[in-house]
Amino acid sequence: MKTLATLSLLIFAVIFTGCDETKKVIDVAGNVQLTGSYTVSAINGKKLVNTTNPTFTLSALDNSFRGTTGCNSVFGNYTLDLYSISFGDLAVSEKMCMDKNIMKSERDFLDALKNTGSYALNNGVLTFYSKTDRSVLISATKDTNN
Repeated sequence: MKTLATLSLLIFAVIFTGCDETKKVIDVAGNVQLTGSYTVSAINGKKLVNTTNPTFTLSALDNSFRGTTGCNSVFGNYTLDLYSISFGDLAVSEKMCMDKNIMKSERDFLDALKNTGSYALNNGVLTFYSKTDRSVLISATKDTNN
């Protein structure tokens, strides 16, 4: 009976250790896949028109996020966990832009990043989904030069 309990415990440990290692591999692969520069095409399901589109770069080396809102610079870090993504506190420069459309898309962009909970990358389009209801927050096209 003692041997059976020891064997069961050993099998249990191997399975869960293997799952943890598999998760780490998936996280690294997802992080490398996301690395690159993107141009935002839509925020909250609305295509951006008559404005300077936000752009950003994700880097797997240090999980850094850098970009522009169309007016100001933004930077910080992100965290991946399988298909969930979250952005830490983002620093934003404080330049005032005269174009109201750019300032509105900047606010929408920053709010969308703050509320992002998961992502999908399909055919060069990165989509960020809400952490509350999985609605589409941001659609961005990956630059092909990366």
